[in-house]
Amino acid sequence: MSEEKELNEQEEVVNQETTEKQVEEKEVEEVKEPTWEERYAELNDKYIRIHAEFDNYRKRTNKEKIDIISNANAGVLKDLIPVIDDFERAIANNEKAEDLGSVKEGFNLIFNKFKTNLESKGLKPMKADGEVFDSEIHEAIANIPAPSKKMKGKVIEAVEKGYYLNDKVIRFAKVVVGQ
Repeated sequence: MSEEKELNEQEEVVNQETTEKQVEEKEVEEVKEPTWEERYAELNDKYIRIHAEFDNYRKRTNKEKIDIISNANAGVLKDLIPVIDDFERAIANNEKAEDLGSVKEGFNLIFNKFKTNLESKGLKPMKADGEVFDSEIHEAIANIPAPSKKMKGKVIEAVEKGYYLNDKVIRFAKVVVGQ
């Protein structure tokens, strides 16, 4: 019996060693490094996905910009509709009006409403008469002899007003400059 016991113990040791080797082999398989081809395919897939996401982002932001710009114009136009209504009423009333003073007053009221509306949106007229000529905000359309020495290099007359929109020039003032 002791031989049998010894054989069983030896078998058990062999089985245990075999099991340990199998466990080690599985661990080695799990830790196995990916091949260069697998790593390349993985990185290429990530690149393609990131590129597609960026392309979608770019398209979405461009569409949002276009929507914002078109909706911004809608707000300004909506505010100008009452001015159009006033002009239509004034034109209809002017056909039968006999008092020239009331017609002038009506048009001045409409003009002031229109001007106030634009100023509320950030539009400001540019002061040019008597100012030193500045090519950043003025456009010289003529040079004339200065009426006095003080007016040399200064704006003599603004032929067309210039305008700022939120402190940015949107139309240059067309001016006559003294020499």
